[in-house]
Amino acid sequence: MTDSHPAMNSSRETRAWSTSGYLMLVIFIALLVLTVVRVITFSGTEPNDSQVLGFVASMFLGPVALVIIAKGFYMIQPNQAAAITLFGSYRGTDRNPGLRWVWPWMGKTKMSVRANNVVSEKLKVNDLRGNPIEIATTVVWRVADTAQALFDVDDYKAFVFVQIEAAVRSIGSRYPYDDIEHMEVTLRGSHDQVNAELRTELNSRLETAGITVDSCGLTHLAYAPEIAGAMLRRQQAEAVISARKKLVEGAVTMVEMALNQLSEKNVVHLDDERKAAMVSNLMVVLCGERDTQPVVNAGSLYQ
Repeated sequence: MTDSHPAMNSSRETRAWSTSGYLMLVIFIALLVLTVVRVITFSGTEPNDSQVLGFVASMFLGPVALVIIAKGFYMIQPNQAAAITLFGSYRGTDRNPGLRWVWPWMGKTKMSVRANNVVSEKLKVNDLRGNPIEIATTVVWRVADTAQALFDVDDYKAFVFVQIEAAVRSIGSRYPYDDIEHMEVTLRGSHDQVNAELRTELNSRLETAGITVDSCGLTHLAYAPEIAGAMLRRQQAEAVISARKKLVEGAVTMVEMALNQLSEKNVVHLDDERKAAMVSNLMVVLCGERDTQPVVNAGSLYQ
């Protein structure tokens, strides 16, 4: 289960109007050249009052136009975007790389849409069985919707860090650290499933900020130091019990097979007491940890 977010007015990225900055650069240079030529030409003449007035007007309008054009330039690098605003109103996002131009009174907020890699700090979490564990993750994320990232959250990078921690704590508490019987999903043994669920959890939490998670995975998983020794002994005991169980199951099967084959092939006929003795001897041989020392019976079977 993921945390529900309160209803809010969500922004959505749209395409902003902008034009090629190279075209406007040509116009800027042409206007600058015309202004310089105008000054040089006028300085070599004897103008009348109307010509002086026209020159003053052109000298006022020309620099103003140059300033307006110069203020509209901005550069966008590959995998970068610029959110365009007009007096606080969002007008769209420009993702076209290169030299761009918009009206100078429009605001331009640049932001990266490249992939970011975050390695979280080691967090102490209680797993499904209440055991304290240490867990950390690496997350590859990027901005998918610039409008949401800029206008729906206060600081989208800080928002990412907080939500990563919350998601890791949530996933860590849903599953046990380990299961010696391998009967249930665990943090230690089900990496693909846990990582996929963590990615789904993160995408759900970061959707509000227009962030998408490309990949994630646990980088550190261990019992907390205060119980690590005790849990190691428990794991060792569970491993020994499991191995003993398999050993006994195999020994019983082998004894049963031996008795059945001896009976079917009429090799020897055993009464219940001798069968019990044979079973006991075979179980000792098969389950004992030390090499057995055979005893050769030189007499009959019943001596």
